[in-house]
This record gives sequence, structure tokens and C-alpha cells, in this order.
Amino acid sequence: MYKSTRYSDEPILKPASSAIIDGIASNGGLYVPTSIPTIDINELKTLTYQQLAIKVLSKYLDDFSLEQIEKVVYKAYDTKFDTDNIVEIKKINDCNILELYHGPTLSFKDVALSALPLLLDESKIINNHNNNTIILTATSGDTGSGALSGFSQSPNVKMVVFYPTEGVSKIQERQMLSFKGNKASVIAINGNFDDAQALVKKAFNDKDFQCFNLSSANSINIGRLLPQIVYYFYSYLKMLENKEIQEGEKINFCVPTGNFGDILAGYLAKEMGLPINKLICASNDNKVLTDFFETKEYNRNREFIKTISPSMDILISSNLERLLYFVTKDDKLVANLMNDLDTKGFYQIPEQYHEKFNCFVGGYATENETMQNIKKVFDENGYLIDTHTAVAYAVFKKYQNDSNDQTKTIVLSTANPYKFPKAILSALGENQVNDEFEAIKKVNKMTNAAIPQVILSLKETFEKCVWEKEDSYNNLKSLLKEMSE
Repeated sequence: MYKSTRYSDEPILKPASSAIIDGIASNGGLYVPTSIPTIDINELKTLTYQQLAIKVLSKYLDDFSLEQIEKVVYKAYDTKFDTDNIVEIKKINDCNILELYHGPTLSFKDVALSALPLLLDESKIINNHNNNTIILTATSGDTGSGALSGFSQSPNVKMVVFYPTEGVSKIQERQMLSFKGNKASVIAINGNFDDAQALVKKAFNDKDFQCFNLSSANSINIGRLLPQIVYYFYSYLKMLENKEIQEGEKINFCVPTGNFGDILAGYLAKEMGLPINKLICASNDNKVLTDFFETKEYNRNREFIKTISPSMDILISSNLERLLYFVTKDDKLVANLMNDLDTKGFYQIPEQYHEKFNCFVGGYATENETMQNIKKVFDENGYLIDTHTAVAYAVFKKYQNDSNDQTKTIVLSTANPYKFPKAILSALGENQVNDEFEAIKKVNKMTNAAIPQVILSLKETFEKCVWEKEDSYNNLKSLLKEMSE
């Protein structure tokens, strides 16, 4: 069963299917399992990715039948991925890189967003929910195209995707705009990701919007978060299979994150029994999470910085709320902390809980460090990484040097480098060009890294719809009425 992270006079307790349909709890909190299940890793050693996903998801989807879970998994993880393994792990230098970008939109979001639409379909069947659903989501880059791709074949589902007008790469933007049609509206907000996310949360919490049957594709939806647990187990088992580690040996994971969903999935894997030593939380110059893990104060009252790792340009990390609940088990405290964040822009964790965050380490990489590590990894290994992965690799190296922790580490690689060609080209030392596709050609010539076909198909330009922040709330209400009719 699932409950809200926040206290309310009337307790909220729902099965998995209802939590997935809702997206967010009625009191503004996020759904969390009432207890985190455990799993025996010895039962998982010979499983394929799909079989592993069935095992893990069956621990959480309490009102789904095994047949429904199998149906979801085998349809989600099929030929739309360019590897039978769904994800791949590569050894470079002194760490392993977990490639999570082998899906149709070339980012880690595909792993979860191939499953979430099918989980929602089955959830609606379980609840005899025949009405149209409108998926309302904000993206800092990759969630938008992943969700649009994933939900494109879902019956009775329409989508509204918001993104910051100057806060995504041109390739990411074209990917999203290429999905526009009768089922989807893709809208740029003249602001940053936090503005787009605030609009979505406001709609979910506004009684005037409850008639629209809203749900979410962001990681605030528990159905988006759960499939991400699987690749933590899978990569550990691959390390065992490759004799990189011994049975029971603890490892570190270094995760580039902005909204805290991806690394929270690692925390859930750890609590389920995966031998994890440290979860290294890697940030860019928007280092609100780094500061949080150092001081136990979360403070969004700071300058918002646009970087070459735009999916991490976030100052309000929504999924951290779930970690606060798991650590404190106090929904009244969490409600108060979230109120402080809304009204003051910051909150402080009571000292009695500080040590419970010790499995996390925060670190950040500057723009220069990000660029240097793209070049370093390529020069030393002939291996090309994107800007977000470079943030994680830089943070991993700094943590290793500062702590002298030699624990074997997996760095999560969250996007194909060709989604950020101009930044990659500059990092490799080539003169900058204005056109994205000219940059793609130059990167290919310099590195011989294969260009994914989906990238080459994006040469067409698409009309862009921009809303001002001040008008967005009323515009959204009008749009949803139009879509519902």
C-alpha cells in the first residue's frame, strides 16, 4: 500500500494502481510505499533484465497480478531498445559506466517511461477507470520526449508537456516538438524548470483542476520511479558476472541528478538489500543538493544558473521529499518542511536525523570541470560521454581523491552525447559552430562515435509555442478544457 509523504487529517492510503493513476497525493505529498520490501539477491543472478524487472516490480505493485506485470515488462522492454540487455555496462579507467540511453529517445528516462504508460493502462483496468487521462508533466530536458514517446500508443491518454524556453538543448527541444499532434501539446514556459514544475504541482493541488483526470509522467509519479530500481540490481549483477566484484562486496554509485529521482531509486535498491556503500549525488553549478548533504539545510534562495548539463538545472528537487519521509518516518515533519520550502525557500533537518543521510555524499562539478572530463575520458579511453555523465565522472574523481575511498564505483550515464553536440564539440577543443547538425558531423568526424538514426531524423524545424509565466495558469485551464472536450 502507498501513503502520502505529508500528514493530513484524513489519512491517505491507496494500492499501487490508484497511486499511479493519481500521480500525486491529494494533500500535495508524494506517494511512498508503507514499507520498503526486501529481496534475496541470490535469487536474481541468472535473470535477464526483463525477468529481473518482473521480480522487482512484483514487490511493489501490490494489486497487480503477476500476469499483468509480465505483460507490462515484456511490452515495455522490447525491440524499441537497441540492445537486448536494455542497458549496458562498460569498463573505463577506474570505474564502470552504466549506459542507460539505449531507448527510443536516447536517455535514461526511456527505461521508466517505456513502462509507466503500460502501468497506467493496467491501473485503469484494475480500477474500471474508462475516462480520458491527461498527463501533465514538466521537463528539464529528457522526460518530455521520453513521456511523449512512451504514451504515444496509450488509448484515452493525452499529454501536456512544459519545458523552460531556454533550458534544454536544441536536440532535446526538437525531439519534443516532433511529437506534437492531436494527443499532445508541447509548451515552452518563459522561465526555468522550477517555474514549469511549480505550474504542474499547482494544477494537481487545485480543486478547479480535479475534473480533468490528471496524472503525471514526472518521477513524482511512483510508477515512474519504481522501474528505475531495476538497473541498480542489474548493473551490480553484471559486475558479479564480469568478476569485477565478489559476492556481497559493497559498491558505490555516482548519479548525476537534479530532481533526485534517479538516485532515490538507488536508495530504494539499497534498502531492499543491494550491497551499496555510498550513493554519490552529483550536481552541476546548481549545487543545492551538494549543499544539502553537507549542511542538512535545503535552500533554494540562490541564483539559477544555466549550464551545459540542462537536465540538472533545478533548484527544487522534488523527490528529496520522499527521502525525508523514509529517513524520518514523520509525515507531520515532512509537511512542515515542505511548507517552509514554499514560504521561506529553505528548511533545516533536525539534528537527530543527520546521521541517517550518511549513505549519501554530495559533490558538484563546474562547467570547466565538466568540459575537461569529457575530453579526459575520450583522450584516455576513446569513449564519448555526454555533459551530465561528465558531471558525474568529475564528481566521482573528486570524491575518490578527497576521501581515498577505493570502493568500486558505477557511474550512471544518462544520455547519448549526440543530444548535446555543441557542448561536446567545444569540450573536445574544436571551434564552436552555430548549427547543431554541423556540430554533430564534426563530433562524428573527430570521434567516430556512431550517430543514432533518431538524431538524424530531427533536421526539420518545428513551430514553438511559448507561454509567459504570468499567463500560464489561466492558459493551462483553458487548454485542459479544450482537450477534455
